[in-house]
Amino acid sequence: MKVDMRGVIVTAKSKDYDFVSRFFAPEIGIFEDPVTGSAHCCLGPYWKDRLGKNEFIAYQASNRGGVLRVQVVDDRVYISGKAVTVLEGEIFC
Repeated sequence: MKVDMRGVIVTAKSKDYDFVSRFFAPEIGIFEDPVTGSAHCCLGPYWKDRLGKNEFIAYQASNRGGVLRVQVVDDRVYISGKAVTVLEGEIFC
C-alpha cells in the first residue's frame, strides 16, 4: 500500500516549552522545514485538546530552530514569533 503524504509532523511535550516539533516533507523537496507555521495550525488544536489550554510557547527543533507563540481561539489559530522576509511582491490583475 502506498501512502501519498505531503509531510510529516513529529511532536512531543517538553520541559522547556509547551511542546516541540519537527516537520519533514521530502517528497515535495523539503527535507526539513526550519520553522513551519502551517504545521502549528494543526498542532495548536492538537495540544489544546491534550493540555487543556489554548495558549502555547512552542519550539520547532530543526538546525535553525525557532520559538513560536500559538493561540487557539474558536476555529482560528494565531501564530507569532520572529520572522525574516525572504520575498516581497505585488499581484496585478
